[in-house]
Amino acid sequence: MTAFHRDRFTWLAYLLLGYFAFFQAALGPLMPFLRTELHLTYTTGALHLSAFAIGMIGAGLSSAWLAARWGRRTILWGGVAGMAAGALLLMVGGAAVVTVGAALVMGYLGTLLLVMIQATLSDRHGARRATALTESNILAMLCAGGAPLLIGAFARTAVGWRGALWLGLAAGALIALVYFRTPLPPRLDAEATHRRTRLPAGFWAFWAVLILSVALEWSLIAWSADFLSSVIGLGAEVGAMSVSVFFIGAVLGRVANSRWTLHTPVRTLLLAMLGVVGVGFSLFWLARLPGIAVFALGMTGFGVGALFPLTLSLALTVAADQADAASGLVSLGSGLAILAAPFLLGWLADSYSLEQAFVIVALLDVIAFVIVASFRRPVGG
Repeated sequence: MTAFHRDRFTWLAYLLLGYFAFFQAALGPLMPFLRTELHLTYTTGALHLSAFAIGMIGAGLSSAWLAARWGRRTILWGGVAGMAAGALLLMVGGAAVVTVGAALVMGYLGTLLLVMIQATLSDRHGARRATALTESNILAMLCAGGAPLLIGAFARTAVGWRGALWLGLAAGALIALVYFRTPLPPRLDAEATHRRTRLPAGFWAFWAVLILSVALEWSLIAWSADFLSSVIGLGAEVGAMSVSVFFIGAVLGRVANSRWTLHTPVRTLLLAMLGVVGVGFSLFWLARLPGIAVFALGMTGFGVGALFPLTLSLALTVAADQADAASGLVSLGSGLAILAAPFLLGWLADSYSLEQAFVIVALLDVIAFVIVASFRRPVGG
């Protein structure tokens, strides 16, 4: 297997994924400020996140056709510009119909960017795609984690919360200035010749695991603070702050797995990380001592952080000659999971209790483990 090399395009892809992740993560933390300014209800505020997820679904359905029609370069840089345009519209929009529309634009055009990043990184690094995808997601997680911190910091200044988005836009402009002429990897055989071939069964198996992994991750992001507050008894403020442990664990998990992918089969690592999630979440779910619960949440984050990049690598490996189509379907599945999973868990919590509803997280992990364990055909090592 060839050595892993980060060329100029690789760094461009890493930076653009961080750019996408920053704006995706900013929507939630800025919502309290936007709701106050526009006098929005919680339901209307939530529509912004739903619109972003719907945009992801639309991009997943159309990205392969658009890339074939207009080319990867046009779609990638169009996605950069589209995410910026959506962010600007969000900042200046004085009504909910405008700001929800802005979130839809960010979700659709931003996800076209995401699809191109994933597909081109996969084609560029081939057998080493797992390392590239995991490394890129480290920076994405760091940028996503920085979004709420910057929004909170700017909100205390005369500039206001919009200052954080202006900073993100400036970063995007700088990336474009430095890297705009960088060539993108060409599409591989099946897509380059426009042959319509079915994606292999293995892709659909890992696509299902991706949906389960994203659903699991976003269920914890959406509801772990409430669980720590109401079930563990930490209180609202401490519970919310303690969720940072989950993100710290996720970053550490991606860092560790980016190294482990250099000498360990990706499927083996994925099974191991699903096992870590199972043990960590069980401890989090059953513990009633705050220290143990917070530690277990960090342990769960360590495993969860690696699930998406590892599964994405396996999915793109078995569909290596159809990376654009496969990456688009990944974004489609991610959008569906983000749209549905937190809502389903909240509905179950209203119907029963949050503690009982959390059983769905354990179930998602078990199903994903069974699917990966059942797929014995070697893929990507």
